[in-house]
This record gives sequence, structure tokens and C-alpha cells, in this order.
Amino acid sequence: MIYGKYGRVLGIVLAGGKGERLMPLTKYRAKPAVPFAAKYRIVDFALSNLVNSGVFSIYVLVQFKSQSLNEHVERGWQFGGALRGRDFFITVVPAQMWRGEHWFQGTADAVYQNLHLVTLYNADRICIFAADHIYKMNVEEMLDFHQANGSDVTVAANIVPRSEAHQFGCLFTDGTGRITGFVEKPADPPEIPGRPGYSYVSMGNYIFERETLEEALLEDGQMEGSSHDFGKDILPRLFGRCRMFAYDFSANRIPYAEKIDRPYWRDVGTLKAYWEAHMDLLQPDSPMTLYNAQWPIRTVSFADPPAFSYPSNGKTCSVIGTLRAEGSRVLGGVVHRSVLSRNCTILPGAVVEECIIGQSVVIGEDCRLRRVIVDAHNRIAADTVIGYDPESDALNYHYDRDSGITVVSMPTMKLRTEI
Repeated sequence: MIYGKYGRVLGIVLAGGKGERLMPLTKYRAKPAVPFAAKYRIVDFALSNLVNSGVFSIYVLVQFKSQSLNEHVERGWQFGGALRGRDFFITVVPAQMWRGEHWFQGTADAVYQNLHLVTLYNADRICIFAADHIYKMNVEEMLDFHQANGSDVTVAANIVPRSEAHQFGCLFTDGTGRITGFVEKPADPPEIPGRPGYSYVSMGNYIFERETLEEALLEDGQMEGSSHDFGKDILPRLFGRCRMFAYDFSANRIPYAEKIDRPYWRDVGTLKAYWEAHMDLLQPDSPMTLYNAQWPIRTVSFADPPAFSYPSNGKTCSVIGTLRAEGSRVLGGVVHRSVLSRNCTILPGAVVEECIIGQSVVIGEDCRLRRVIVDAHNRIAADTVIGYDPESDALNYHYDRDSGITVVSMPTMKLRTEI
């Protein structure tokens, strides 16, 4: 793809988000670094889509609480040996204040501050993708659409019921898919021509021709009062000045699948959406499969032992409808419709239902947990009950009243002060 019909394609992954609505999961990490589906991080989905599509030149722009994200990319996303070079790299780029003494001030400013990377790579077109969504996407099909329409900017658009579209940036389009307007979180979302009751919403994924991107960002960088955001500022200014099209994500197809992967995209920006996305994966016929070997979701591999289950202390063991990462152990416990991350342990008599259990967590004997997210490195004391009494949960943990989900935060990091 680098030297083929698409020219020189550069990938830029926007991974600097705070993820404030995902607190406390983002207390010590950036949103793209939040664990997902037992063994992955959220950022793995954007990176996998690009690499699986043949985009091998990628900059990952980071900012807030990025240490674990930096380590994750450096450990698991590096080309080795003869593949290393100018056109094969996945590189973390922190805010370097090239354009002034300030952090990235928006999604557009993050790219604006790093326009020199576009120049150094000599890109023909740039894929700018968000790192904080869960989805599978064949980017090559979007590139085909972009070139077939002679587009200067192509925006990946998901189709949602009009009643839900007010939560997103919405696209006005004509019958050919050409974008004629954009409005952020409208009270009255526009309908897709010929599709009454449905709206196009932006997925935060864009393909730009190089000249269009450079001109738009240089102009925006000089404008006082701009929020320097692609959705709020860049796209609205480009209407009527260049060819902009909406790429219908529902038409995207993942190749090589035994059965075609269905288009799936979820913004996991809230605790409710994050938990629901996990529950989607636990369905027998999940709307997004992780088991297409020809389109893998890639991540860091660790030398952890296999998962293990066995009755213990006279207690039976039952594990049903559960995703389990390496090193997870269920010893005489009951785990139904849940997610077990690396090296967690469920001790005898514990009952865990519809929960997400983080890395190296220990659930003590005879605990009962229901609809709970337990973040990494916690030890839940024996006989603890969480998820059955909202008022008690609100006093002792982080209780999300919108979803009824209880979150046990990662233990507070304490500095040793003694000499």
C-alpha cells in the first residue's frame, strides 16, 4: 500500500484523550490505554485496523498520563529486524510544543503541532484515526472510496437511529454521499437522504489529501477563538471549499473471514458503554468477533501461564460465557458472563456475575460480585458483597447511577517517605 495505487499513506492515531467520563478507570492512565476484553488495550483496535489494512507507517500522538500507553506501544507494536526503517514504524509522539509552550489544545492542534512529520514522511494522504473507540474496520476500503470520488477529505460515518444521533457530531449529505454540512450534537439531527429515521454520525476517523490538511491546519492555527478540533472547527470550515464525502461504515467488509465480520463500532466513552461493549463480546453470536485469525486484534504478548479452572476446598467450579486471559485462575468459584484479565484469581466460594475483573486482581473466598468493574491490582477481602446494594456501593466505591455499574478503583499509589 505504501508505494501502490494509494501513494504514500501515513497513519496518525490520536491517543491523547483524558477520558474523564471513564473515571476512575482513567485515574492513572489515558483513555486509549484502558484495558479491554481481558488482554487488550483500547488503542489496539485502531492500530490493528491500520496494520491489517497495510498501513505500516504510523505516529501515535499521546499526551495525558501516557506512561502505560507508551510502554504498551513500545513493547507490543514495534517492527523488528529487516522491517525497521523509514516506511515501517509505529512511533509514540508526545506533545513537544513546536508551535508554542502549550499542550495539544484539540485534535486538530495535535496534528498541527506535528505537521513536520507529514513533511518528513512525504505523505500523499493521511489517515487520522481516533484511538478511543472499539471497532474493526478495513481502512483499504475507505481509501478506495476516497480515491474513487476524488475526495479531498473523507469522513468515516456510522449509521445510527435518528433518536440517538444527538449524542454525536452529525453529517448532512446529499444523495451521492457528499458532505454538505456538519453539526455537533444537534437537538434535531439530520436524516440520511433516502433513509428516513437514520442519521450519519462522525466516527472521528478521517482521510485527508496532504495539501488540504496542511492548508486547513495552518489556517486554523492562526485563528483566535478556535477550539482546534477537527469536528468542531476544521470540517465546518471546509464545506464548499473542497470535495468532502461521508464513507458509509456499514458497507465496510473485513476480508478473509469464514463468515463476514459485521460492521461494529462503539464509542466506549462512558462506564455504561464500556461495560456494554464487553457484554456484547460475551454473546454466543457476538456482533464483533475476536476470532477471525486473518484479521487479528493485535496486542502485547506476555510469558504468562495458561488460564486454569478447578474445584477447590470442596467448592464446585463453574465458568460460563466468560473471556479469560492468560494466567487467570478460577479455584472453586463461579464465574458467569464476565471478563477475567491477566493473572487474576477467583478463590473458593466466590460468585462473579457480569463483571470485568482487572489484571492481578484477587477475589476473596465467598465474595459475591454482580455488574462490577474491578480495576487492576485490587484484592477483594473474603465475604465482600458488591453490586447488590446501590447505596452501600456508593459509600464504599465508585457507583455509576446512569448504568448501575460499580467500579472498584485501582489502589491509590503511595510513595515511600521513610529513609
